[in-house]
Amino acid sequence: MPRHGISPGEGHPRSSWETESDRSRGSPRLRLLWIGLAVALALPDSLVLWAPTGAHPLPAQSHPARFGRLVPQLRNAFGWWNLTCPVCKGLFTAIDLGLKEPGVAWVGSMATKLCKLLKIAPPTVCQSTVQLFEDDMVEVWTRSVLSPSEACGLLLGSTCGHWDIFSSWNVSLPAVPKPSPQPPKPPAPGAPVSRILFLTDLHWDHGYLEGTDPDCENPLCCRQDSGLPPASRPGAGYWGEYSKCDLPLRTLESLLSGLGPAGPFDMVYWTGDIPAHNVWHQSRQDQLRALTTITALVKKFLGPVPVYPAVGNHESTPVNGFPPPFIEGNYSSSWLYEAMAKAWESWLPAEALHTLRIGGFYALSPHPGLRLISLNMNFCSRENFWLLINSTDPAGQLQWLVGELQAAEDRGDKVHIIGHIPPGHCLKSWSWNYYRIVARYENTLAGQFFGHTHVDEFEVFYDEETLSRPLSVAFLAPSATTYIGLNPGYRVYQIDGNYPGSSHVVLDHETFILNLTEANEPGATPQWQRLYRARETYGLPSALPAAWHDLVYRMRGDTQLFQTFWFLYHKGHPPSEPCGMPCRLTTLCAQLSARSDSPALCRHLVPDGSLPDVHSLQPRPPFC
Repeated sequence: MPRHGISPGEGHPRSSWETESDRSRGSPRLRLLWIGLAVALALPDSLVLWAPTGAHPLPAQSHPARFGRLVPQLRNAFGWWNLTCPVCKGLFTAIDLGLKEPGVAWVGSMATKLCKLLKIAPPTVCQSTVQLFEDDMVEVWTRSVLSPSEACGLLLGSTCGHWDIFSSWNVSLPAVPKPSPQPPKPPAPGAPVSRILFLTDLHWDHGYLEGTDPDCENPLCCRQDSGLPPASRPGAGYWGEYSKCDLPLRTLESLLSGLGPAGPFDMVYWTGDIPAHNVWHQSRQDQLRALTTITALVKKFLGPVPVYPAVGNHESTPVNGFPPPFIEGNYSSSWLYEAMAKAWESWLPAEALHTLRIGGFYALSPHPGLRLISLNMNFCSRENFWLLINSTDPAGQLQWLVGELQAAEDRGDKVHIIGHIPPGHCLKSWSWNYYRIVARYENTLAGQFFGHTHVDEFEVFYDEETLSRPLSVAFLAPSATTYIGLNPGYRVYQIDGNYPGSSHVVLDHETFILNLTEANEPGATPQWQRLYRARETYGLPSALPAAWHDLVYRMRGDTQLFQTFWFLYHKGHPPSEPCGMPCRLTTLCAQLSARSDSPALCRHLVPDGSLPDVHSLQPRPPFC
């Protein structure tokens, strides 16, 4: 953030923060508000925040909508509803000037009471979550700054003050002129084709227990602490469950051991989220056990096939907590990045391990003519509370990306980008900068591959001048986990292969699932099956951006085609409620929105409607 005077990637001496930190430390009531917010945003099954629409198994609210629903309840809980703006500013000015620090334990105790009062989660989950988050949160807020005007703008609305900690910023692009757009040419008949296995959102739950209640009160069920279901309902299935449950290790073993019919593979892209969703009760030891256990499993079944991972938002604890590299000591992410470097050193060269250790991102060349860039998308995340300190290109990652893309353009290489959180789900300034980078290097960027949403979708990029010419597409592959209410699945991409002059673009993709209804039948064995092949199912002339753009507009008027998409979007297990026209338009808008907070991208979907209203309803996942 510009007011902090920190340039991307730099640290800051504590001495330069003394005045501001002292003021923040003297604001326990405000920090209590922030801990309450953090708890609510961390728990995927929050009773306050999580309100699925009838036609969608995942929440339809974006971050601002969730936040807007929470603030009135916080306001009522603290008695701030009757404050006038001058009184509010006077109150927080007084807090700034001298309220004595009561201690982290007191703040944590009050935050627990807040969580219980607002019914954000069951009492035991509230207590565990606050205990897990409080130290990191207090450290963030002693380094961050909220003025009285910003605090009152947060609590009472924009008429009382401006609250925008995520101010706009721009990365620098080289002065090298952009080459004229050159759409990739179709490969010649018989040209080599590469097959890339894509794994994402495995979410191994070491506490999964068959027969337990899949509909418990906690944010994650099918576990010993879920208890038994009532006699009228069945318990969790052996291989997984259509509920807010993650996967037992045996299901992931079944997935990896049953890959034969989908292979062979030239390489694997693996975009993170290894641990389960029990985010209120995770230690660093738990996260490292998940990392090493699943990495060993992948190596066991994939053998010599090279695997290229990306960091998910669930790898850390507290969840979503990824401080920029200038945060040192016990609060830094070095414990995680060092463990990843050790676990993945057989897959990654020294240059990649170096930047992985610093910021969780890297670049390498898997084949001549192809550069792979793995981004740490947690530095764009709306839920990464460490960005309250400085959200301006954390770790200098986007500027580094520009350098990598320019070097690839200079060499004539093509580039694939992998990451966990899709760009359309990122903080606005980060997302708009990324969009601009993609547009500048459209000739170089051959493929983008993300996960996180757990469903099967995509995001189309357009030229910035007219927002009309499709120039790239990000593929969002479905999850391995069932969370929430889905079949387990994985993706295989067919790519223009390794030969001189290859475009390295996606030619087609296939999705494979395990039908849990069949697998959990008594005496059955799991049978992983191909759910669909994209070009065949959707009648696509190619898998280039224009074909996906055209598909969205075909689905707007073709109900049957959209229902096919809706079925596949949920990996063959859609919700029972039909997806009517508002649901269809918001879902289709999401496929056009590779840039967050940009209603104009959907302007042609609803030419006679209200674009902001449609865009605000855009489906967004819980904290997957």
